Amino acid sequence: MARGDRPAVRGAAGRAAVAAVWRIESARIVGALARYTGEFALAEDVAQEALAEALVAWPRDGVPRDPAGWLLTAGKRRAIDAFRRNSALDDRYAAFARELGEGGAATGAEPAAPEPEPWDPDRIDDDVLALMFVACHPMLAAEARIALTLRVVGGLTSDEIAAAFLVPTATVQARITRAKKTLAAARVPFEVPAPEQRRERLGSVLGVLYVIFTEGSSASSGATQIRLDLAAEALRLARVLARLVPDQAETHGLLALLELTAARFPARVGADGEPVLLERQDRRRWDRDGIRRGRAALARGAAIGLGAYGVQAAIAECHAVARAFEETDWERIVVLYEALGRISPSPVVRLNRAVAVSMARGPAVALPLVDELIGEGALRGSHLVPNVRGELLARLGRNAEARVEFADAIALCRNDKERGVLVRRVAELPR
Repeated sequence: MARGDRPAVRGAAGRAAVAAVWRIESARIVGALARYTGEFALAEDVAQEALAEALVAWPRDGVPRDPAGWLLTAGKRRAIDAFRRNSALDDRYAAFARELGEGGAATGAEPAAPEPEPWDPDRIDDDVLALMFVACHPMLAAEARIALTLRVVGGLTSDEIAAAFLVPTATVQARITRAKKTLAAARVPFEVPAPEQRRERLGSVLGVLYVIFTEGSSASSGATQIRLDLAAEALRLARVLARLVPDQAETHGLLALLELTAARFPARVGADGEPVLLERQDRRRWDRDGIRRGRAALARGAAIGLGAYGVQAAIAECHAVARAFEETDWERIVVLYEALGRISPSPVVRLNRAVAVSMARGPAVALPLVDELIGEGALRGSHLVPNVRGELLARLGRNAEARVEFADAIALCRNDKERGVLVRRVAELPR
């Protein structure tokens, strides 16, 4: 494409355009490159090289009319260069060369600006789905799956991932490098798994998206309680996954859970930036469109069969449809937590059930359930158990004991905003 045919978007606007296009289209670009090269690690490398090339070319020459196609073509050219460097002049290289008109030998001259590949902005195909399954392969450690998914599927930079999880950039880069080497050494194919493997691998994909969203919606540490960019990225990927795998109940269940939880974000932080507890939230600020989307996704999942994410979404729906905190159907929530405990038992599920029991049947009934967890040593080191126990004791009027529990919770809490909520709760206790 001649430079004169490009819109006059240069300089800082050109760099911003690179970032925007990459965030939206990176998964399909990397997926297409992986399909063409047959090598996941190479595809991610050449996609990053194409991104670096665009950061130089677009601010200088203007943004091409088909930005995603430009990046895809640049990535293909970089892949050809890699095969040349590795003396891999095989059938794949010959096919690439014929496709791109690269029949002659390399001259050492700087290549011309790449002509863009045809790009359909509305097309979502198996490339993205395969990319998710590869990035979330069960052989990778959980931290590596998260980093790789955010990098190759979400389009986040290593710096952005590091900032989101409060780890050094070098740590994120090391995790990604190790993950790519592991996948290459195991010769993991770039493909959607066979039906008999899909359920197991789909669970890994869903789990990664759930962890990413959870960290965004309730940051485990740092100065903010909600990291909207991280939660929004997980929600976007969950929407893509639900479109790619519409016949699996849990893709809709997870999407419903994320939509219904995110719908409460506008009311979870006050004008002063401080967290607002559920019982004090202004429900008029909840995102009603998000609630409708979540309930629709839950209905689609329920028509197939609810799993663990679907049951959690049903709990979130109970909160979403209650016009006031006092009108919440806590008995139904208790039943749903009991079902969740059978499907996916964990100490956190039992603790949440205890909270629901306290709301439905009183704190005296719930306190032994929490004490049972403590006796088992469950969730040791977490601020959640002393926080819940302190609240139950406070509701029973045992304020001196509640202060001790809240003090333990404050000492264990790593999130600054949440710690502030606990400090204020202690101050509210009668002496």
